[in-house]
Amino acid sequence: MPVSRWLSLDHWKRWLWSFIRLTLIAGLSFVILYPILQKISTAVKDKADLYSPVVVWIPENFTMSNFLDAIRIMDYWETLFNTFALSATTTVLTAASCALAGYGFARLKFKGSQFMFACVILTILVPPTTILIPIYLNLKDFTLMGLIPLITGKSANLLNSYWPFILTSLTANSLKAGLYIFIFRQFFRGIPKEVEEAAYIDGAGVGTTFTRIMMPNAIPAVITTTLFSFVWQWNDSFYTTTYLTSSKVMSTQLSSLPYNLSIMLGGDPSKADPFYLSMVQDTGILLAILPLIVIYLFVQRYFVESIERTGIVG
Repeated sequence: MPVSRWLSLDHWKRWLWSFIRLTLIAGLSFVILYPILQKISTAVKDKADLYSPVVVWIPENFTMSNFLDAIRIMDYWETLFNTFALSATTTVLTAASCALAGYGFARLKFKGSQFMFACVILTILVPPTTILIPIYLNLKDFTLMGLIPLITGKSANLLNSYWPFILTSLTANSLKAGLYIFIFRQFFRGIPKEVEEAAYIDGAGVGTTFTRIMMPNAIPAVITTTLFSFVWQWNDSFYTTTYLTSSKVMSTQLSSLPYNLSIMLGGDPSKADPFYLSMVQDTGILLAILPLIVIYLFVQRYFVESIERTGIVG
């Protein structure tokens, strides 16, 4: 009798845990998928369906005109190329610079390293809005410690160019760079020191050891950081709309899509139908995230494996 009772209790505990897990997964899936499904439903609706009381999810008048309008207004293919080029360039530079910084913090002991790494962690915790104005003013009147005015006679304005992203990526100060440095540091600390010591005995220097020994073993960390960096740069609307106000990238095109649509329709932007503008903007958002979904379908297996090996989860 006690054994059967224990088995019964164990059975109910397993069933309760399965139910809780199913509820959590269903809730998270709903939170993630509901906005996307809603945007898909809105994107294929005709303008008349917006005011139909019987239309909620499935449109009465299925149309692809919203996609065509969004593609034309956003100059989609040129914008897609520019965004891909910007994201890919910053991703490569960020991965290289953050790998160097992470290796230095993990293996090279120097005075003040702990304090500097604490500053790196601080960049993760501090909101980017707190340092936006100093960075903006520095990029607007960029002097490179006074060298540029000494040579040209005036400072350089780096705004509305890719230089802010290139310079911050080269110096491991780009978007979320503190997190990438932390990932590389933790991964390099997990590699046995005997591997480096064997390379030093064979006559390899620090640079050779890093490029030929450490980096090939850090492929999981590289995959994790490159995917994070690429996606976050692609979706960034904070720095991109601040530094690239007139460039054709996804963030700037999406922010100006309603205004450009109202101008294309030949009317006053203040008098345009806000529901229709929102519908076309939702369509533009779908077009913006579509390349990321395609990329994820091809790399999701490698991404999951790299997440497990870097130890971010658990």
